[in-house]
Amino acid sequence: HYQPQVEISTGRIIGAEALIRWQSPDLGLVSPADFIGLAENNGLIVPIGDWTIREACTQNKKWQDEGLSPLRVSVNISPRQFEHPDLIEKVERVLNDTGLSPTCLELELTESSIMQNAERAIATLRKLKKMKVAISIDDFGTGHSSLSYLKSFPIDRLKIDQTFIREATTDPTDAAIIMAIITLAQNLTLKVIAE
Repeated sequence: HYQPQVEISTGRIIGAEALIRWQSPDLGLVSPADFIGLAENNGLIVPIGDWTIREACTQNKKWQDEGLSPLRVSVNISPRQFEHPDLIEKVERVLNDTGLSPTCLELELTESSIMQNAERAIATLRKLKKMKVAISIDDFGTGHSSLSYLKSFPIDRLKIDQTFIREATTDPTDAAIIMAIITLAQNLTLKVIAE
């Protein structure tokens, strides 16, 4: 499934997030909350993640071939997938195979996945950035934030977690947190997306 990403000032769709769902013949549509944890624990998350990147890039290229303007498709990367030694090569292969420009792919990582081994994460992120793949930090503000590392990570976007967004218009604390994240991002020349 694809969730549109809309630019607030214009209302234009500027991207889409690939959201994996499992259509079970017995259970119907199964939420990722019900199967991603199991896949992460047993190692199946790596081939599932590889398939998701390939499907998202293939679909994005198909949209472009059908005449839609190029847009960015975001794909969540699990901690195990991010740590996999072949991640860079797999992303390169998918982009080459599909013909999708690297600028039309964004990989979303959680704070906790990049904080597990920050130095290694920085090296991997730099390789992805050199390829011109965009990087965003998903669920920003809910993980193990380290602002000292934030300035070292070569990222493009902070994605504010929906727990802050839901009550932003009624809870002054959530509104203040959102404003602080936006100000931080702007000062670091990062884009912000609200989940």
